Amino acid sequence: MRLFQRKYKDWTDEALMGALQKGDKRSFDELYARYAGILKGYFEKMLWRDSLKAEDLVHDLFAKIIRNPEYFDVQRSFRTWLFSVAGNMCKNEYKKAEVRKNMSSGLDDKYNIAGIHNVVNEVQDKQFKEAFDVSLACLDDKHKEVFVLRHFDGLSMKEIGEVMSINEGTVKSRLFYATKQLAEQLKVFNPALTI
Repeated sequence: MRLFQRKYKDWTDEALMGALQKGDKRSFDELYARYAGILKGYFEKMLWRDSLKAEDLVHDLFAKIIRNPEYFDVQRSFRTWLFSVAGNMCKNEYKKAEVRKNMSSGLDDKYNIAGIHNVVNEVQDKQFKEAFDVSLACLDDKHKEVFVLRHFDGLSMKEIGEVMSINEGTVKSRLFYATKQLAEQLKVFNPALTI
């Protein structure tokens, strides 16, 4: 059994998908082990820190992969393809949220900020994290996606361009804009700027 597990760990993502397309279900287990956690983090960052929604989308994405592995072209990068699919799922969620928002009472229950009285550093860290999450959520989708793919998921500029079907110059421009906006929103937390 261990021999099979070790064998799959050495395979590229693309080779695993090729095996899955030929009916090898164990290759799916290795892909799931490699990407489930990464994708959950991606979905959480992109979708309002909603852990349950993130888990649901990870499940949905891997269900699509196991049902239709032939949708993947083994000549392409699996990682890029996977994040393209995940990005499209996020866009669908944004559309659903917009419809719900237009039908809601206008109350925003996405952020439940509770005051916790701990050590000063813990409070400041918590305040920064909350402010960062709110600022990130306020970015428009295209700038937020570039920022998350680069800084949270570690994709290269080229990979991000492939995922989003844009050129590297546009990726850099969006990343610069997102970083500038976040820095402006969060400047109160920069000790060098407080006097």
